[in-house]
Amino acid sequence: MNLPGLQLPKLGQLDLRLPMPQARFGLDAWLCGATAALLAWGLIMVASASVAQAEKITGDPFYFFYRQLLFVGLGVALGVVMYCVPMRQWQSSSRWLYFFALFLLVMVLIPGIGVTVNAARRWIDLGVFRLQASEPVRLALIMFVAGYITRRQVVLQHSPKGLIVPVAALLLPCALLLAEPDFGATAILLGVVFLMLFLGGARLGYYAGVLLLALVGLGLIAIAAPYRLRRLLNFTDPWADVENGGWQLAQSLIAVGRGDWAGVGLGNSVQKLLYLPEMHTDFIFAILAEEMGLVGIAILMALFAVIIWRGFAIARTAEVNGRLFAAYLSYGLSGWIGLQALINMAVNMGLLPTKGLTLPLISYGGSSLLTVCAMLGLLLRVDYENRAAAFGVTSAEDPS
Repeated sequence: MNLPGLQLPKLGQLDLRLPMPQARFGLDAWLCGATAALLAWGLIMVASASVAQAEKITGDPFYFFYRQLLFVGLGVALGVVMYCVPMRQWQSSSRWLYFFALFLLVMVLIPGIGVTVNAARRWIDLGVFRLQASEPVRLALIMFVAGYITRRQVVLQHSPKGLIVPVAALLLPCALLLAEPDFGATAILLGVVFLMLFLGGARLGYYAGVLLLALVGLGLIAIAAPYRLRRLLNFTDPWADVENGGWQLAQSLIAVGRGDWAGVGLGNSVQKLLYLPEMHTDFIFAILAEEMGLVGIAILMALFAVIIWRGFAIARTAEVNGRLFAAYLSYGLSGWIGLQALINMAVNMGLLPTKGLTLPLISYGGSSLLTVCAMLGLLLRVDYENRAAAFGVTSAEDPS
């Protein structure tokens, strides 16, 4: 039956394809599980390690715990935001991020803007918390290096210029970091950059030469400042000046030693009772070792190993798929988390000189926690795009 004004399509003109639902490729269960475990463990350890210090300063033994809980909420929200931004947008912005890093490093050195604590000007007061500039700066610079490797990989693999250019581009940011001063952040930044350049295929001979120059430079910087030289001397024998320069390391070693195999029990640390300075930030690992012993240390290291394993696996998948920016960014982020965790543990156990570096996801501090959550959000984004590519979904079809 034909109705007036109604034109029915012919069978050959019908689109019989079913509408494709929005892609849902899931999240990396191992990475998310290890991250959630470390975040929860960090909250417990901040609550335990900071009670004496918090009560002394504020009268509330859980002051730092409540603030850390707020930082966890903000960090998870920031991680979700980073997860929702496609990699192509970060890649196109990588050069601008370099200039943002320079701007932030200059701002923190301006009197009245930068906040000085213990003779170091590293923070900008944002009201809710103090932003340690070196944290987002390192993230921005790692994105810049990932973008450089993507654009100049052929030059990197065949010419010394390919190595010299990115290292030279980092000299000014490193100089500004050292002016704060923040030697630890500078060393980690250079370590991660050299890891990225190595994985980017830098020619071994040129790489070894530039790496040697960087190590000599860091060594000279380490002994140039009197306070750094004193740290090195105290590190070699903290008991020689235990009442002064060796106090912190000596108390940390006592805490680690008291932990034995299974620890003294959660909440039963003695060193957190105002014996060990920075017990809830840089030296929270020592309190964890005291309360949970070698068993706790082994579990902690296993959780970090899972994050590094999944980060490198995600990076390798992106590299195989030809998504080089995402791959080298993931290598850099995973290397950063692993290197900082390793250095923090080594410092707490007296294997390295004291550095002002937190234990990722465990130590108290808004800047560190927000930055690490942002990094993990980026890793999950790369993993999402890897899974999307496996299902044949292009960036143009990406529902996010």
